[in-house]
Amino acid sequence: MRTSSERAIGFKSVASAVMGLALLAIAATPAHAETVRDQQWHLDAMKADEIWKISKGSGITVAVLDSGVDDTMADLRGQVLKGKDLSTFRGDENVDIDNHGTGTAALIAATGSRGPTLGSYGLAPGAKILPVRIPYAQERWAQKGNGKSFAEGMSEAIRFAADSDAKIINISVASNEGGSPELTRAVKYALDKGKLIFAGVGNTGDKGNEVEYPAATPGVVGVAGVDKKAARWSKSQWGSQVDLSAPAEDITNACTGGSQLCEGSGTSAATALASASAAVIWSKHPDWTNNQVLRVMLNTASKPDNGAKRSDYIGYGVVRPRIALKTPGDPGAANEYPLPDLAAAAPKSPSSAGSKTAGGAESDKKQPDAAAPASKDDSNTRLWIALGPGAAVLIGVAIAATIIRSRRSNAALPPVPAAAPGPYPHQPQFPPSYGPPQSGAPDANSPYGGHQGPGQPG
Repeated sequence: MRTSSERAIGFKSVASAVMGLALLAIAATPAHAETVRDQQWHLDAMKADEIWKISKGSGITVAVLDSGVDDTMADLRGQVLKGKDLSTFRGDENVDIDNHGTGTAALIAATGSRGPTLGSYGLAPGAKILPVRIPYAQERWAQKGNGKSFAEGMSEAIRFAADSDAKIINISVASNEGGSPELTRAVKYALDKGKLIFAGVGNTGDKGNEVEYPAATPGVVGVAGVDKKAARWSKSQWGSQVDLSAPAEDITNACTGGSQLCEGSGTSAATALASASAAVIWSKHPDWTNNQVLRVMLNTASKPDNGAKRSDYIGYGVVRPRIALKTPGDPGAANEYPLPDLAAAAPKSPSSAGSKTAGGAESDKKQPDAAAPASKDDSNTRLWIALGPGAAVLIGVAIAATIIRSRRSNAALPPVPAAAPGPYPHQPQFPPSYGPPQSGAPDANSPYGGHQGPGQPG
């Protein structure tokens, strides 16, 4: 049982009361063989094969602030740089003591090197990973490390990443006790160094839905999760801290231990895919700043389905890196942060800070929870794969392995309050637009730009 509010927010490869995961055996000799790549539905939904023809993220390093990254994994061999261990746990930053950081890294930069059957891929297989093991990465995130608070440990990790060659900082870890001026200063330091920070908003949206950090920290891009229908994943937390969203349901990836394969659901995966999306875009446009990369991601995201510019469930929309690569529009001002939360976080008086609400503009009041409907060309392919959200097991997998699956709750969502809580709400106005794709453009209104069948990268 979890005894602390700090947690990893995604997948694991061992049964855990914290994450509510269970082991599922997979048949070794089904009638129709499928590869691990076939099971990575999120890559098909995002049309990874087309993305990789344009960019694989080469030249971009993503710092993964997590439980460590196992650099001996076949799919990550040669992808993991020398990083930093800020904990006092056994081993170093290449020992993943919670089997979380490795999975996160694999979703970003795995290369499929394990082979045509067992190999898994990240969305940015040309990118490199900088592992930063944080103090809280121990025993299901239940123990404090080095006697430091979450904010202290996370601030130190962010500053290390900011001083490195990494352009993107991925944080698939959350705490409802993490907000502090120290953390806010560390984030601002990283932004001033030209970094782009993505953090998961958390997985208790069907329960307490407490605002968690660092996703709610000004300057951090808060990432929510969507399901196979591009609708809000049932457990993804929601509120004004949500800026973008990405696939979070039944995500298959390489991980440590046992079969070296995991499947799970969570905003950890969504965050990794948002970071990987930024990597392929930045690799294509190395002269862009962090602000320009983020602006293009916001402008090309699949917007909420009720016509609003933003919702508390999916933010400004679901990331669509293929659209961003093919029709990015004008990236806009190099030195202008495209989200309004940095300015809002520095009010001139306490009273002005308290006046900020998460309810949003008039267009937000319906609280949409899905991306815009697919275009005609996409037919019914918003249901990305044949298995529905209630499916209990993967069918026809030709892998003698154990896959981990999260048990998903079917409980009804709580009523949406007039305003979500949080000391640093992101104001819900639309970020400055510099020419996103026109609504009549191919795939402009479809989540991820449509569906494509499984295949190996070209």
